[in-house]
Amino acid sequence: MNDAAPLILLIEDDSQTRRFLKTSLANRGWRIAEADCAKSGLALLKSEQPDCVILDLGLPDMDGIAVARRLRQLSDLPVLVLSARSQEQNKIMALDAGADDYLTKPFGSGELHARLQALLRRVARSIAASETFETGQLKIDLARRKVFIAGNEVRITPIEFRLLGILVRHAGLVVTHRQLLGEVWGAEHIHDQHYLRIYMGQLRHKLEVNPARPRYLLTEVGVGYRLAADGS
Repeated sequence: MNDAAPLILLIEDDSQTRRFLKTSLANRGWRIAEADCAKSGLALLKSEQPDCVILDLGLPDMDGIAVARRLRQLSDLPVLVLSARSQEQNKIMALDAGADDYLTKPFGSGELHARLQALLRRVARSIAASETFETGQLKIDLARRKVFIAGNEVRITPIEFRLLGILVRHAGLVVTHRQLLGEVWGAEHIHDQHYLRIYMGQLRHKLEVNPARPRYLLTEVGVGYRLAADGS
């Protein structure tokens, strides 16, 4: 197996479906790490550092929507949901929870392969377009998921990095409370602004010389937050 090939984390409890996916993906040159429950899948996410996640919604130990939300809190990896639930509302819930795509069972291996390729191309384009963001003494390395102030690395949590990543994508522009909450914590938390106050407060203490008078992470009262860009 080519170690340079993308590694797919497969979280699927049905053994027959798992065998089919392993065979079809391996035949296309993908590497696979597999888990039969949410707990094992989340552990492999940390230990294996996959390039993409395939997630079944019908897991035995945790609701698949909750797993999608947890994956999104921990990582920016593309998540493809597989499910026998074909109703539009289920798709909306999965996408709102942080999934990037949704494929309904039964499906063909060709379509699965094409969708995985599209997801990874999207990630590659995003990284290539802007691997780093810099303003003042703040530098955010999106490819390596590292943050620096005046050349010194600052340790931040996955959720803090995801918040920064969203603000970087909209640098110089206001990002609403609702958008930040929806992208990081899921649609059911769009009114929980105390989450943002806590995490933005933590980020300011890590990144700002004077957290009470921030230079980078600016508050737009009653609306949201803005990451200052040079010239903004």
